Amino acid sequence: MLAGKRIVITRARRQAGELAAKLESLGADVIEFPTIEIQPASDYGPLDAALARIGSYDWLIFTSANGVRFFLGRLAIAGLNIDAVRAKICAIGPATRTEAENAGFRVALMPAEYVAENLVQAFEGHGLDGKRVLLPRAAVARDVVPVELRRRGAEVDVVEAYRTGIPATAPARAHRIFASGRRPDWITFTSSSTVANFVQVAGAGALEGVRVATIGPVTTATARKHGIDVTVEARTFTTAGVVEAILSALTQAAGPHPSLHRCSGNISAKERRR
Repeated sequence: MLAGKRIVITRARRQAGELAAKLESLGADVIEFPTIEIQPASDYGPLDAALARIGSYDWLIFTSANGVRFFLGRLAIAGLNIDAVRAKICAIGPATRTEAENAGFRVALMPAEYVAENLVQAFEGHGLDGKRVLLPRAAVARDVVPVELRRRGAEVDVVEAYRTGIPATAPARAHRIFASGRRPDWITFTSSSTVANFVQVAGAGALEGVRVATIGPVTTATARKHGIDVTVEARTFTTAGVVEAILSALTQAAGPHPSLHRCSGNISAKERRR
């Protein structure tokens, strides 16, 4: 179904494998272009202080698999293991849940849809008045969760577990992909950060004639804010949902997208995956 389609993945390199494998299994020519790089926190003081009192929390909320990994790393540095965590675990989505469960946690709560607003709704029926909540997350993130949980009476500690940056190689990589040879047919965005970083590196104009697939409404809103036309949005906010959205768009299309560029390419297989 995707044979010959050149599809760009903008996820961090460590997290691109699952999406790349799905697309390649359908015949796509995958181009990995990470616009985001996962980095350690600039200051682990707040997280380490929270870990020193980890037994006092009622809930531990993970909003990404990265949050799980960096939390566990600092937990080990503190000389602790998951047995020290008495809190109930909430994970925002299946990938985060899998990461937590692989570490030995039992996830007690996960929203039906994998965005912050639905995570808050998942706490309906769970009394939060006076409950202590720990939220280890990226340095820059939306404040929907802590604001709403505090409004419901919870004491929420938001601590930086990691931060994101732009890979140093991104500008040169963007030029090779979008300014020379055959252009991609599709690009996928799986977070607002991937969108914002892409625009900073390449500019929204680089996507002229390239179809855009996003993982959900928050990412779509960010893309549109930056002047990017979104072709499809995943109905289920996962990488599998992104693939399904692309397949659905191609199935429904009456013919080739009129603005796609169809000239010969000059990016080798080795270069695509570099």
